Amino acid sequence: MLGWAIAFFILAIVAAALGFGGIAGASAGIAQILFFVFLALLVLTFVVRAVKGKSVT
Repeated sequence: MLGWAIAFFILAIVAAALGFGGIAGASAGIAQILFFVFLALLVLTFVVRAVKGKSVT
């Protein structure tokens, strides 16, 4: 999921550099949403593993 967020972020940068403001804004929004979903799932995974007592690595 982090890979998709990075891909949309790069797409937003390229679109902004070429002058496509609408596409750049949409791509940046999608990248931001995916990044926060990734962070939420990461924290959830750490909490679940800590409760179960398993090591994270």
